[in-house]
Amino acid sequence: MWDANDDATNFQRNFSIGEVEIEDGVIYHKTEYRERRNHFAYFACSRKTEGFDTQREAFVGPYRGWEKPLAVERGKLSNSVAHGWAPIGAHHVELQLGPDETQEVIFLLGYHENPQEQKFDPPASQTVNKKTVKPVIAKYLNFADVDAAFEKLRQYWDGLLAVCQVETPDVHTNRMVNIWNAYQCMATFNMSRSASFYESGIGRGLGFRDSNQDLLGFVQMVPARARERILDLAATQLPSGGAYHQYQPLTKRGNNDVGSNFNDDPHWLIVGVAAYLKETGDWSILDEPVPYDNAPGSEQPLYEHLQRSFQYTLDRLGPHGLPLIGRADWNDCLNLNCFSDTPGQSFQTTTNKDGKVAESVFIAALFVLAGRELAEIALRRGRTDEAQRDLAEVARMEDTVREQGWDGEWFLRAYDDFGRKVGSKECAEGKIFIETQGFCVLAGIGLDDGRAHAAMESVAKHLATEHGIILQQPAYSRYYLELGEISSYPPGYKENAGIFCHNNPWVMIAETQVGNGDRAYDYYARINPSAREPISELHRCEPYVYAQMIAGRDAPTHGEAKNSWLTGTAAWNYYAVTQWILGIRPTFEGLEIRPVVPKGWRGFKATRLFRGVTYNIAVTREGEGNQVALKVDGEPWESTVVPAPVEGQREVAVEVTLK
Repeated sequence: MWDANDDATNFQRNFSIGEVEIEDGVIYHKTEYRERRNHFAYFACSRKTEGFDTQREAFVGPYRGWEKPLAVERGKLSNSVAHGWAPIGAHHVELQLGPDETQEVIFLLGYHENPQEQKFDPPASQTVNKKTVKPVIAKYLNFADVDAAFEKLRQYWDGLLAVCQVETPDVHTNRMVNIWNAYQCMATFNMSRSASFYESGIGRGLGFRDSNQDLLGFVQMVPARARERILDLAATQLPSGGAYHQYQPLTKRGNNDVGSNFNDDPHWLIVGVAAYLKETGDWSILDEPVPYDNAPGSEQPLYEHLQRSFQYTLDRLGPHGLPLIGRADWNDCLNLNCFSDTPGQSFQTTTNKDGKVAESVFIAALFVLAGRELAEIALRRGRTDEAQRDLAEVARMEDTVREQGWDGEWFLRAYDDFGRKVGSKECAEGKIFIETQGFCVLAGIGLDDGRAHAAMESVAKHLATEHGIILQQPAYSRYYLELGEISSYPPGYKENAGIFCHNNPWVMIAETQVGNGDRAYDYYARINPSAREPISELHRCEPYVYAQMIAGRDAPTHGEAKNSWLTGTAAWNYYAVTQWILGIRPTFEGLEIRPVVPKGWRGFKATRLFRGVTYNIAVTREGEGNQVALKVDGEPWESTVVPAPVEGQREVAVEVTLK
């Protein structure tokens, strides 16, 4: 009754232990309170009730479901008191409404804990002590107090959402940036991928990679909580520089059931910390002592954790000089060391190869991005030698990607355990993947030699559909033992050539890198849930939150979305549209404003709160290019980066001209 796993499995016990109390019209759910628990739930109503039910079968009726409950059909409740089986809470209120009349009723659902020594009243009884909860119930059955609580909640969300507000020519962009995308970013901050309609909430915890990526979407709204999240994540890092793939938010300990060896994980810590530093300018976080694997006495400054993250890959290079993939990289379903042929085995935790051959081009690109960020951080800490060393390794990895990770028209995806290419023209299926096209260019690889442009053209030719960019083509038509879970899905779904919305923003950012604002925005609009509302019968997901995936062109249901709310798509799309398409981007030096928007846009306006200062930004297009000219508080400004104003100034006016 309080344990998700036990609730779903231990029916022989749970159908016998349900208990409730009803007092003064309030239903108290006290299952297991008599022994090891000191907490209970309560359900109250501001009106006099005509009846109640606490036993599910009494309310629903025998052999019925929630779509046609017996109590609603007959118009009254039976005052059932639950003894075992499945307790519920239902109140019956009668209202008489005249024409145009409105009435308000408060229904209050809550959770409460009593001190262990004050569980019962009277003490020798088995009756729940309600003295500590009755003032809470009385307060929130008062309309003035409820109105005040909702107003406080509104002010809280107004404050969070006010950090970035835009007025663009597109209503769907405005709707998502100003409200819903930011709201979803907060949902992923609070829940990561752990509990939703699509996840049971049992066992998974918060992802190390997931939570660091999510920082990109919420750090500007809750910087103090972002700081705490970073330190919690770093404390689950292993002495090797690796990390638990998941950790439990309540215990703040790594999840042993899944373990580590997802070889992209360490670099996301660097990316997350860099985003925090750029947003806040709080360099003190780098000196915070953080343990490894939460072991007392192992504490080192966070900065040293970042160095170990970087070194982790250098210690794990494969035959082509590319990073070894381990159990998986960003794509948890590309399992090149798994080789599972046994039903029920986890693709992520089953390893039948020693992991010394299979390599990831994606991790190489991530290494380049993270290495550049780490070098910038080192320079600002006066660690010039470390910065030069980091940049030298980045340059070496870039050269390796050009030599070993390029397939002629696009970037390879990986090398498997046999040393064979994955994501190549040589492959019968899975010839081209989205991840490396987007992330290599995002990391800056190929911008100076034409590869970036060629990769983007290949995406447009082979992967882009009207509903978004699919993960790979052609889809895998059968199970490949050497590739793992990716080939276990039917063609067009999830990682097997589905439109995995999480990595679509990488291509959006990459298109801004090559200066193509029209295509970047086009890709953004294709998966924008607000823009997809006219095709909602096909989309079949909420029109205000991103889904993890949309069925690809190989699927019978091409265009149908699935796995909404808790997905990295939220943070990456917010990051892509606000920082790269609209171009309002925190940097170590200040706020950079360098839009790459569609040629047809005549301009847009934005308000951005950054390090305690409000930047009022007005963008006007005078030509079709992406050249930017700035005026700051009416004065011409040479750079695209606007530094912090003089002490005490709280607003800055920025005029941007696109030529």
